[in-house]
Amino acid sequence: MFTISQSYTFEEILKKSRFIGFIAPCENEQAVIAELKNQHLLHPHANHIAFAYRLKTDSGIIYRFNDAGEPSGTAGKPILQHLEGKNLINTVAIVIRYFGGVKLGAGGLTRAYSHAVKQAIELAILHPHIEMTTLNFTLDYEQFQLFEYALKKVEGKIVEQNFAGQIQLTVKLPTKDVIALSSFQ
Repeated sequence: MFTISQSYTFEEILKKSRFIGFIAPCENEQAVIAELKNQHLLHPHANHIAFAYRLKTDSGIIYRFNDAGEPSGTAGKPILQHLEGKNLINTVAIVIRYFGGVKLGAGGLTRAYSHAVKQAIELAILHPHIEMTTLNFTLDYEQFQLFEYALKKVEGKIVEQNFAGQIQLTVKLPTKDVIALSSFQ
């Protein structure tokens, strides 16, 4: 499985219609909804904003797609197929279409939506997915520097911290490296 760490955009004109392929990282459905709203704000005069996404959750991989008013199966499904083909997760793919007055037919639409998202994915730098775990720690102040060093070595990061009588930390780190910090629990 692969992920992306930033968004990518590809644009082309096909038979007077403008197609904008866009992909972005998204960790959950709220992030997908926020990105879709953002694209609607950026492209208020677009005729169609079709999308698909794949998210890895504790229950497995969930996916959704939407044709956005195009004939059934001509927009959302081809977009999803490219996400599946590259085994991309935690990614939303959106294709914005400005209709240019020339009808493309079902086959032409499918090819156009497919090509726009394929090209956006081709631009992307794909990263292998690393399973992450969130843990809580309570440390004495004298342990903190050593803990930070150990966390940095496994490429973990502090998500939340509270300095009181002791230090309360919430950290995120690769699941395979949880054992490296077990001495602090």
